[in-house]
Amino acid sequence: MLTVRAKLVIPNYISAPIVPIVIPDLNEVRRFAADLHAKRKAWSGEAFGWQAEYTPSRKEPPLDSKMTWTPADFCIGESGIWFFSLMWERGDTAEPVEFLDDKNIVKRTRRQVSRPPHKLKRK
Repeated sequence: MLTVRAKLVIPNYISAPIVPIVIPDLNEVRRFAADLHAKRKAWSGEAFGWQAEYTPSRKEPPLDSKMTWTPADFCIGESGIWFFSLMWERGDTAEPVEFLDDKNIVKRTRRQVSRPPHKLKRK
């Protein structure tokens, strides 16, 4: 996990607030998505602290598309803050096409280290 600062674009605000967020390591996300893809079952829930979902491929084409089938896809995050997706556009056995929206990440701070909670000293 990596702590970063993200600019939140909020309508009618003069300036966008900048807040710290934690984003997952993309290699971990890729492994998670690959495990879901191997099962070929629809899934939605929370992963790495973000909303995520996987949809397997379907024989039916997407609406208003010239495609002859609907590719499998995985997405995680929140558009406009941090978002990552994988789409198996070339078929279920090919490598997926990736898309990363991190344009509002303004500063990477430091990698998170797992450690026990800080104990307060009592007087």
